[in-house]
Amino acid sequence: MTSRDAPDPAVLAPRLPSPLREAADERFTRHGLRLLLKRDDLIHPELVGNKWRKLAPNLQAAAGRTVLTFGGAYSNHLRATAAAGRLLGLPTVGVVRGHELADRPLNPSLARCAADGMRLHFVDRSTYRRKAEPETLAAVLRAVGAADAHVVPEGGSNALAVRGCRALGEELGERADVVAVACGTGGTLAGLAAGLPPGRRALGIPVLRGGFLGDEVQALQERAFGGRRGAWSLDERFHFGGYARTTPELDAFAEDFSARHGLPVERLYVAKLLYALVTLADEGAFPRGTTIAAVVTGRPFPDRP
Repeated sequence: MTSRDAPDPAVLAPRLPSPLREAADERFTRHGLRLLLKRDDLIHPELVGNKWRKLAPNLQAAAGRTVLTFGGAYSNHLRATAAAGRLLGLPTVGVVRGHELADRPLNPSLARCAADGMRLHFVDRSTYRRKAEPETLAAVLRAVGAADAHVVPEGGSNALAVRGCRALGEELGERADVVAVACGTGGTLAGLAAGLPPGRRALGIPVLRGGFLGDEVQALQERAFGGRRGAWSLDERFHFGGYARTTPELDAFAEDFSARHGLPVERLYVAKLLYALVTLADEGAFPRGTTIAAVVTGRPFPDRP
């Protein structure tokens, strides 16, 4: 592969469109609602869910260059990027938040990244917070010796990723009235909303505290499409304390949902989304006759604390 060769992500054999299955659940049917599960977790065994949709256009844009991206010590995005690099023969660099981690044994998630060939570069948390600043990014690129790398932001959300996620809305078409997705950086929601047909809307459930995500989604749509696209909104109430936070109540809910529907429920995103939808159904947020599609963006990993 030369530096000008653009790898074709289709060689990774994605399962597209991802399956759409009805989940008969009395917590919805008693309100006259239908629940569908959009199984994006089944797109690819290693590039799960929205990771595939975000990474595929970025892998093409890299055109054989090193892919450099960012994440925390248990980042699913880093793990997916490393796997893509191995499968496509692309060099990858992961910039990891937490300089102190460099002196510790790698946790199972980072060890998997390293085994897939990703070069890990640890930075202190202050530097990590400034990673989008041109001077800081340039210093990181010099430090890893990859000045011409294709840079993908934390979580994979950039204009390319947003345009890639538009296909999610297009796949659903008119199958659902409301499509709901858990949100970290907002890229999936931004693309999903743009791909839905008129009269359908997207609902985002942020998994972080802060109330900043609306501006982020708006900015991503402006960069990807030149302005706001589609009907979308956020409900900020279901973060359960913030990113990577869970509670016994959420764990019990996830276990119950798994038992009811045979779906392995990932805790940090998917459980919060499903809990939100059950709560909103009880609150009467959806008119009778509404069909709701919940996007399952990931699955549990046994090596996460």
